[in-house]
Amino acid sequence: MMKQRALVLVEPGKTEVREIDIPSPKSDEALLEINTVGFCGGDLNGFRGLFELQEYPNVLGHEVGATIREVGNEVPDAFKPGVRVTLNPYLNCGHCVSCRKGRPNACQDNKTMGVRRPGAMTRFITVPWQKLHASSTLSTRELALVEPLTVGFHAAARGRVSAGEKVAVIGCGIVGMGALAASVHRGAEVIAVDIDDAKMRTAKLAGAAHTINTTNVDLHEALMEITDGDGPDVIIEAVGNPATYRAAVEEVAYTGRVVYIGYAKKPVDYSTGTFVRKEIEILGSRNCLGDFPDVISYLEAGKFPVDAVISRVVSLDEAGAALADWSANPGPITKIMVDFDNSVTQ
Repeated sequence: MMKQRALVLVEPGKTEVREIDIPSPKSDEALLEINTVGFCGGDLNGFRGLFELQEYPNVLGHEVGATIREVGNEVPDAFKPGVRVTLNPYLNCGHCVSCRKGRPNACQDNKTMGVRRPGAMTRFITVPWQKLHASSTLSTRELALVEPLTVGFHAAARGRVSAGEKVAVIGCGIVGMGALAASVHRGAEVIAVDIDDAKMRTAKLAGAAHTINTTNVDLHEALMEITDGDGPDVIIEAVGNPATYRAAVEEVAYTGRVVYIGYAKKPVDYSTGTFVRKEIEILGSRNCLGDFPDVISYLEAGKFPVDAVISRVVSLDEAGAALADWSANPGPITKIMVDFDNSVTQ
C-alpha cells in the first residue's frame, strides 16, 4: 500500500511527521486530496495536555479545505472528482440521549477527527459523502475556515441572539470571531472583548460595533458605558479561562444569557447567588448543529475578513514547530493554516 506523511500528536508537547497508508474509498466514500487544514484551539490544548478528550497518538486536523479526487459508486453526482469541499468532522453514536433528541453535536460518545479518531493533517483521506459540503466559489483556505466558524454560529444560536440585542463576545480567536460574525449577521450590536489590538481590528472588520481591550480598559466600566448600565443581553465566552467564565456571569444583564464555548482548564468558583438574583440562563455550546450551509453562504457573500484572521500559513514540515510556537505565545494568533499544496507530503 502506498504511503503518505502525516502530522501526529504523539503526546503532550510532542509532534512528529510519520508515514501512514493512503486509503482507498469505499462505495459510499470520497477520496479527498487535502489542500488546507487549520489548526484548532483543541489542537493547541491537546498539545498542552489540557484537552480532556484528546487521545494520543493521533493524526491532527479537522478544519479542512480539500478537493475530491475519487469516489465510490454510491456517491451522488454532486460530489464528483474536482469539486472543492469541506467536511463535518464529527461522528456521533446515533443512540445516546443527545442523538435521540436530535442533538448529535452533543453526542456522549462523539468522535471528532484529530481528537478521538485520525484527522486530516495529511495529503489524502476518505470521508463518507454525507459528511461533505461543497462550494464552487470558496477557496480551500476559506473552506478550511467553515468548521471553526460553525462552532461560533452554533453558539449564537444557542444564545438566541436577536436583532437589536447587545452581545459581548469574550475572546476573539477564530471561534469567538465566528460567534461575533454570527451575532452581527443576526442583527445584534456586538462588543468584542480580547487582550490583543490586532484581534480588535479584525473584530471591527467582521462587524463589531465596539471593542474592549481588557489590558488597557476595565471590562465592567466599559460594558456599563456601552450598555447604559444594563450589561449585555448575551455574553458568549470563547476563551476557556476561569476568570472569563466568572466575568460572563458577573457582567451579563439581569435576565440575560451566558453561552460557554471554551473549556475552562481549571475548576471555576462562582457566587451562585448571582445566577438566581439575575435569573440568568447559562448555556453550554458544543460543536455545531446544521450550521455548515449557513456559514458557507455567509462566506460566499464575502462578509468575513478571511485574510485578516489567517495569522500564519506553514507547510506540513513546519506545522509541528508552528503549533509549539502558538503554545508559547498564543496571544497574537487567530488562525494557523497548513498548506499542503506547498508541502512535500508524499
